[in-house]
Amino acid sequence: MQKVFNTIQKVAKTDANILITGENGTGKELVARELHRQSVRANEVFISVDMGAISETLFESELFGHVKGAFTDAKEDRAGRFEIASGGTLFLDEIGNLPLPLQAKLLTVLQNRQVTRVGSNIPRSIDVRLICATNKSPLEMVVQNIFRQDLLYRINTVEIQLPPLRERQEDIALLVDYFLDLYTKKYQKPKKRISSATLKKLEKYHWPGNVRELQHAIERAVIMSDSNVLQPYDFFLTAPEKREDGLVFDRLNLEEVEKIVIQKVIAKHGGNISRASQELGLTRTSLYRRLEKYGL
Repeated sequence: MQKVFNTIQKVAKTDANILITGENGTGKELVARELHRQSVRANEVFISVDMGAISETLFESELFGHVKGAFTDAKEDRAGRFEIASGGTLFLDEIGNLPLPLQAKLLTVLQNRQVTRVGSNIPRSIDVRLICATNKSPLEMVVQNIFRQDLLYRINTVEIQLPPLRERQEDIALLVDYFLDLYTKKYQKPKKRISSATLKKLEKYHWPGNVRELQHAIERAVIMSDSNVLQPYDFFLTAPEKREDGLVFDRLNLEEVEKIVIQKVIAKHGGNISRASQELGLTRTSLYRRLEKYGL
C-alpha cells in the first residue's frame, strides 16, 4: 500500500488519465477521491459514474446530455456527466462493463475532448481529469476482445493496482482499530478492542470481500456484542476457505505448458507485466516476446 500511496502523490497533481484496478471492496473509489483531493482540481467537482448501472439506451444521454425533444421524456435541455464534471474530475467506475459499441463513442469523446448532446449537432468542449476503475484484468479483456485496446491506452496513462486484503495481512490490525473507533463513536458505544485470538482469526481469514467485508464485520460486531473485548465468536466469517488449484496439463507439450503458465501468472497479477515477469523469472522484454509468440 505504501507503493500505492507513493504513486498517488506522484500522479495526483498531473492531469494524466488513471486506471485503478483491483478486486471488489479494495477501495478503488477512495483512491479516486484521494487523487482528486491532492490534484490542482481539488476545489472543483468530483463526479462518480457507475458504468455497470447505466443501460445502453441511456448511456449517451447520461454521459453526454440531451436537448429538449431529443426523445419522448426529454422535456428540457440537460447536461451530461462530462459537461457537469468539466473543470473537475470524472470517475468512471467498473468501466470494464461497458459494451464495445459504447466504448467507441467514449473513445471519440476522449480523443476530441468534446461532447455532442443527444438531438444536437453542436459540439461542446470539455475539460475533465479522467479516472477509471475496473475489477477485471485490462489485458485479459483486450485478449478476449471485450475491451478496445485503443481505449485502454487512452484511459491508462498510469495504472494503480490495489492489492487484495489477503495480501496485506499486516494492515488488518490497523484497519480493525480504525473501524472500531469509527463505529463505537457512530453508535455511541464504549470503546472496544479485540482479543489476540480474534486478531489471529481475522488475519487467517481470506477476505473475499476485502476491506469492505472487514468493515461490515466490525460494524456488526460493535452493534451486537455487549462486551468491550471482541472475541472470535463475535465475527461470523462464513465464506468457504479459498484453495488454489494446481495446474493440470492434458498434454506435456512444452510450448503449450509455457503458454498456460504465462496466462495464469498474468491473470494472478491482474495483467501487471512487471510483477508477472518477476514471478516467471523473465525480463519484461522476454515476457512481451512470448506474449506476441503465443498471441496473448
